[in-house]
Amino acid sequence: MKAADRFDVIIVGAGISGLYMLHRARQLGLSARVIEMGGDLGGTWYWNRYPGARCDTDTLEYSYSFDEDLQQEWEWPERYPTQPEILAYLNHVADRFDLRRDISFSIKVEAATFEETTNRWRIRSDDGAELSARFLVMATGSISAPNMPAIEGMDSFSGPIYHTARFPHEGVDFSGKRVGIVGTGSSAVQAIPVIAEQAKHLTVFQRSAQWSTPARNRPVDPAVVAEIKADYAGFRARNRLQPSGQLSHIPGNDFSALSVDEDERQRIFEERWQLGGFSFYGSFNDIQMNPESNKATADFVRTKIQEIVEDPQVAEMLSPDYTIHCKRPVLDSGYFETFNRSNVLLVDIGAAPIQAITPEGIRTGDSDYDLDIIIFATGFDAMTGALLKIDIRGRDGLRLREKWAAGPVNYLGLQVSGFPNLFTITGPGSPSVLTNMMVAIEQHVEWVSDCIGYMAERNHTCIEATEAAQQAWVAHVNEVAGKTLQVTCNSWYLGANIPGKPRVFMPLPGFPQYVEKCDEVAAKGYEGFALS
Repeated sequence: MKAADRFDVIIVGAGISGLYMLHRARQLGLSARVIEMGGDLGGTWYWNRYPGARCDTDTLEYSYSFDEDLQQEWEWPERYPTQPEILAYLNHVADRFDLRRDISFSIKVEAATFEETTNRWRIRSDDGAELSARFLVMATGSISAPNMPAIEGMDSFSGPIYHTARFPHEGVDFSGKRVGIVGTGSSAVQAIPVIAEQAKHLTVFQRSAQWSTPARNRPVDPAVVAEIKADYAGFRARNRLQPSGQLSHIPGNDFSALSVDEDERQRIFEERWQLGGFSFYGSFNDIQMNPESNKATADFVRTKIQEIVEDPQVAEMLSPDYTIHCKRPVLDSGYFETFNRSNVLLVDIGAAPIQAITPEGIRTGDSDYDLDIIIFATGFDAMTGALLKIDIRGRDGLRLREKWAAGPVNYLGLQVSGFPNLFTITGPGSPSVLTNMMVAIEQHVEWVSDCIGYMAERNHTCIEATEAAQQAWVAHVNEVAGKTLQVTCNSWYLGANIPGKPRVFMPLPGFPQYVEKCDEVAAKGYEGFALS
């Protein structure tokens, strides 16, 4: 193997985590290479270009905090950044820190094998190249592997079929078109109002109704920006003390929905509803834990849906009948209002499932729908999908797919027993998708890079999670999740959207407690890991 093919660190993925991991590796004086299957950097924000694509975390929180000049100088125009704005920001970061020279684009990692004789990872890509590295960091993203359902007749449709996570970079003109969109998750909720304004007709195929609250997007307030930037470090520190890793500028109330009378409860709900954003779920501190408080929250939102949607039958179809916040919470800009348009039709495929794609459109159990364009907003094989698409083999040739056959197991969401020097950024078993992803990513990247630095100082060759620590951690994640209502419905948190995927609650609720544990592990010389 040529010397140029050997690195200290190989990073898979050039999204938010991959870019920061490259920057930190360089600071340690390590040789590093990022392998990215996309044609350019950005990760999620390179691929997700569907109409209306926008982050649902406030701009001043959805940004890197590692460089003071960067966070002081960059200006965001709105409360919630659009996909093009985020991509521009990430490109600015890459240029500012000269990251592109160590990134290989349009290359897909197919396999990674740990070689016990050399204690190195051998990585094979789809262009036939092989690389070698001491450390392999998987920055592949938690929600990055699209879920395209297998439906009879997919190849027969006469028009184009798109997935929201693989939308054409040049965009799509919906003018004069009959469009069908399958799914009502976060991407669909953002896309539907925008497409409805452009298309001749839009048919929304809904399997289950979606809980959604208003985003209340607006231009940033210069006074608020100035206040935060005057003490950005303090703002970030307070941010990290929140269970979700974000403040949204409005701290949650620290009392139960049952501790106040009905009038006060409704007043607080209404106040938060008008403020918009995820702060609505901070109305009370037990919405995710107490069934009665949860029901009160759900009843309020159902009433709002019925007030907004003019057709009572459509309003009923759009009103969920499951626990609120047990699936990923969604923010919208005019989602429910869109169903008052004369060119929008809601179809219940929970009652009459899709039977086939025909040359003319979509056939359900009770009707045929003629369409010119079909869009699948069917989400992702979350948390594990991107990792398991790669043939990762650890000690004794053990495949990660086999190790995780019954569901993902690891320690701290960072390492898997039997796979030395392999790190997963925001992997299952960590807060990841239950938090501000920027905060979760920075914490993981910093922990991993600090760990590698610790090893270098002490001449350690390998680090590997112990089986005992891993089993204890998995039990802990299950125990914490079991205390919430998030395990009570079928969601992608449990892999329920992927046929045949083991039903395991994958993320860990509670960011501050998780960080405390990670810091404690490191302070004790990486307790729970075997260093050699």
